[in-house]
Amino acid sequence: MLEKTYAFVLYDISSEQLGKVFKICKKYFKHHQKSIFRGHITTANLIKFKDEVKNTIEQDKDFITVITMFNVETFDEETIGTNKKQNESIFI
Repeated sequence: MLEKTYAFVLYDISSEQLGKVFKICKKYFKHHQKSIFRGHITTANLIKFKDEVKNTIEQDKDFITVITMFNVETFDEETIGTNKKQNESIFI
């Protein structure tokens, strides 16, 4: 059985890439609200997702944050592209 995690994807994308990124996110996650997606995903598909968005966005202008829940008490946050809000911390 493949190991699944739960992830949230949030993004701020330039209008030129917005449609492409939206379609990539819909392939892997459920659309939750505007630029937020979430859902269960295998580790292999999470790697594929990250590769696809890395090859699509302009990393000096756009960013995608992936918050991965390993269990109810542990999560990891990764930002792909420019980290405009790098001084913020997240508390759950």
